[in-house]
Amino acid sequence: MCNPYRKQIQPISSRQKDKIVSILILLGITLALGCSGSTEDRTRTDTGIPQKTTLRYFGAAGWEILSTSSPDGDSIVVLVDPYLTRAKYASPETWDPNDSRPTYSRDDTIFSDVDLIDSEIAKADYILIHHAHPDHIMDAPYIAKKTGAVVIGHETAINIMRAYDVPDSQLITVRGGEDYQFNKMSVRVIPSLHSPLGDKRYYQSGTVDKEVSRPLKISQLVEGGSLMFLVRIGGEVILTMGSMNFIEREIEGLRPTIALVGAAPSHLEIQNYTMRLMEGLGFPPVVIVTHADNYRTPYGTPMAKVREDWALPFVDEVRQASPATVVIVPEHLKVIDLSSIERF
Repeated sequence: MCNPYRKQIQPISSRQKDKIVSILILLGITLALGCSGSTEDRTRTDTGIPQKTTLRYFGAAGWEILSTSSPDGDSIVVLVDPYLTRAKYASPETWDPNDSRPTYSRDDTIFSDVDLIDSEIAKADYILIHHAHPDHIMDAPYIAKKTGAVVIGHETAINIMRAYDVPDSQLITVRGGEDYQFNKMSVRVIPSLHSPLGDKRYYQSGTVDKEVSRPLKISQLVEGGSLMFLVRIGGEVILTMGSMNFIEREIEGLRPTIALVGAAPSHLEIQNYTMRLMEGLGFPPVVIVTHADNYRTPYGTPMAKVREDWALPFVDEVRQASPATVVIVPEHLKVIDLSSIERF
């Protein structure tokens, strides 16, 4: 017996066939893109030429990103919060008792250790500044003038550069939300928040205006707002953090291949910090600990290295939140070859 509720099957028209084929093609492209990674993983710098990308940790939130192309050996260097001077200021409990260098108060001016910087930094094409506290910005003016690097930062950071006579041709002011293409790399600027210091009482609204003149006291190097960066370079997508905080809606959907994540104890003041961050970033293949050392002591001293009592509990948090993620605790000035890391 015929079912009166069954619809009659109608033949498919040629127009419907064309529409179905188009949908299948679009679906195939979508699946192919999904398998090859987020569109964040690709940039116009991808030319098919073999590239090697390395990281080197300066301490605090400071990094060198070096991408070298083969076979010509052409390289591009991006520095992030490059701070090498590691001066003795504030927080005397963090000072090394064997450190005979001078101490500084907030009313003093610190000068960069140019001999140390010259021994470690020969080239820079770009300098990214997360915010303008001394451990992020203090050495940047000297490095920018030495190398001719373009500095990217918020208005306060750029005004500090101007105070130290870095020419405007080397300065790019951002506020967060920009996504800029440069030669062989691109940078997305991400609005962020500073670490919740002082049992969440930290708040700094001050800025540095365009008329400020050098030398600046420590107290004048104020936050001025906080940023993160997504750097696409050498086939990698590297997320950089300058603090132990983030704005969840700003990181959702980002898919870095490498995430440099703030790991000092203040991150424990943020609700479910590590899990929310891993989820928002799509459980990144590699997380590297940053901003978890004692940056007020010289390189090579026992107190200077990344603090295991800070880093190791954070490593456990990441492994619980994202078991397949490779977690790395860096050493000062040691090169990390990103191509040597086994990833899921």
